[in-house]
Amino acid sequence: MPREATQLHVGPHNGGQVARSPKTTAEVLQRAHDMLHTAQLGLVGLQSKDPRTRIAGVRNVIVFGRAVTNVLQNLRSTERAFDDWYKPQVEAMEADPLMKYLYKVRTEILKEGSIPVASSITLNGNPIELIRRCKPPPGAKGFFIGDRIGGSGWEVGTEVGVVEKFYVELPSDLPGFRADVTVFFAEAPPEIAGAPIEAVLNQYLERLAEIVEGAQAKFATGAA
Repeated sequence: MPREATQLHVGPHNGGQVARSPKTTAEVLQRAHDMLHTAQLGLVGLQSKDPRTRIAGVRNVIVFGRAVTNVLQNLRSTERAFDDWYKPQVEAMEADPLMKYLYKVRTEILKEGSIPVASSITLNGNPIELIRRCKPPPGAKGFFIGDRIGGSGWEVGTEVGVVEKFYVELPSDLPGFRADVTVFFAEAPPEIAGAPIEAVLNQYLERLAEIVEGAQAKFATGAA
């Protein structure tokens, strides 16, 4: 049977006094689903044409994806059988190269703000025609195609010794020209090395969804 847990809140509405509000199994499961949905929304960012928005989507999938299992662990306070159920989940995640690697990446994001990604590009056609179609901004020094995060555009000198990137959308209507850019995780384990980042994150979210659905099936009965 589920046990009731309590959560502490300190706020201005009670004069700074500690108040207790109930947290049930049903609430924990709902919060886990909500966190999973937040992580899944990161995939929307990956569909953007702006490479900075795509990287933000990657960051959101990884950070909020890890938070899903953190939320689920609140069931430890409401379900006596939680640890018995969760132990094999942990063992499976620790043995999974993808899950283990993305946990490491999350740590890098939170501690250093960086995401270890790289890109590869396959070009067909004349890039000179591409550059002619992409109008340079003031101060442009050179054109780049497929940088570390998969973007293309102009390098612009903003002040002495400082160069910024001005991203542009590559035209898709140049006859005979095609640029295929693949962004992937750098220094990834062999199982996912070189794989498109979208495919890796989709697989990650699918595995998290399996864990959440497993918890739902195990503990939802009578969890209200």
